[in-house]
Amino acid sequence: MIGALVTPKKVVLSLAALAGGVLLIGLPVARMFGDRQAGVNEEQLAALTVPVEVENLAVRIEANGIVEPIQSVNISPKTPGRLAQLLVEQGDVVTEGQELAIMDNSELYAEGIRAESLTKQRIAELRATETRIQGEIEEARARYIRTEAQLQQAEQRIPKEIDQANAQLAAAQANLQRTQDKVERFETLLDSGAIAQETYDDVRNEFDNASARFFEAQQRLAQVRNTANPELEALTAATVEARASLDRLERNAEPQLTQLTAALEQAQAQRQIAAVQFQDSIIRAPFDGVITQKFATEGAFVTPTTAASSTASATSSSILALARGLEVVARVPEVDIQQIEPGQDVEIVADADPAQVFRGRVLLVAPEAIVENNVTSFEVRIALLSGREFLRSKMNTDVTFVGQNLTNVMTVPTVAIATENGETGVLIPDANNTPQFKPVIIGATVGDRTQIVRGVTPEDRVFIDLPENLERPE
Repeated sequence: MIGALVTPKKVVLSLAALAGGVLLIGLPVARMFGDRQAGVNEEQLAALTVPVEVENLAVRIEANGIVEPIQSVNISPKTPGRLAQLLVEQGDVVTEGQELAIMDNSELYAEGIRAESLTKQRIAELRATETRIQGEIEEARARYIRTEAQLQQAEQRIPKEIDQANAQLAAAQANLQRTQDKVERFETLLDSGAIAQETYDDVRNEFDNASARFFEAQQRLAQVRNTANPELEALTAATVEARASLDRLERNAEPQLTQLTAALEQAQAQRQIAAVQFQDSIIRAPFDGVITQKFATEGAFVTPTTAASSTASATSSSILALARGLEVVARVPEVDIQQIEPGQDVEIVADADPAQVFRGRVLLVAPEAIVENNVTSFEVRIALLSGREFLRSKMNTDVTFVGQNLTNVMTVPTVAIATENGETGVLIPDANNTPQFKPVIIGATVGDRTQIVRGVTPEDRVFIDLPENLERPE
């Protein structure tokens, strides 16, 4: 508190400054003075007023802060269960991915073994079926190719056999006709006694043989003609059946393999789920940090209700609290927030050791205010440049934001600032040395001094107290 409401001896000028900011609470000047117009003498004027001074101001804004982790989480399992092993203790430094705790995962391990076995079984079934189907298809394709080749060969062979049989029949018929003519000639010669009976018998035998060959040629032609169509029909039917069988096998192969592939993928998914669940039972550090709290012991039943919570308080369902880095979070009143910006230097003093001053730098000014108990403030995050080895999470600190130095500015005591009808100003003596309200524009407030930007001159004097005859009535 830089300024306060003055006692009856003081001017009821206004003012309370919160954390370096000025809150004007003075009553309207007109109500203070009423119609009193009496002035003061020079001696009283010197005691009741001070001159407007030109000086340098080092802007410093004070606030309270708390040391907080840069990142903090409560770590819990993804599924409810019993905590089997706790591998770290409070205060341990851990790295990202390090095992912190292990949940009871014996059932998950057994489920993983079963899923792995089922996957291997599905792989074996798929491979065996692929081999069998491929063999059946290759066999059917070979059978089709064979019957088709036989059909083509028959289609080429049978016409040749018919032509050959026809040619043989024609030759046999010509030979038969020749021998028949010869028999008839020899019969005449035999009757005339020109030849012997034996010679005639030889010609007659030749005729009989020609007749037999002619008959055989006729039988052969008939046989070829009679068997040609049935053979072609049989081979055609066999070829059609072989083609249909091949098509059927190829058509049925895809659904069978698809079904087995789907079963394999399902088994692999179950195996993956089992592996993930087993890995999830091993609690690992999500980032480098320090174990700040231990909420559960081995054998405790914990649940995932607060997994990855940023709440630092202990919960029955969390296992550990993990924090990374330290920073100071300060709350700055809204009247001072315009003078805070990222990169600004900050002095930090911990309540645990007021003799040490640590250095910091403004990281971020919150874009939205926080209102508590009708007090509006903004959170400011401050990076620690020193003191990390001393400061601990949740320590209380006093922070001082070091602002830009103001050179050769007009200042007055903060207690001299007054308000009238909601307007800010000061009381200056008029020609009769009577307090007269004059509006001003104020700037920064440092300690008990407030900058006047416009409204007065260095030659002016301002009232810091009122004469007794102008005191506010009791």
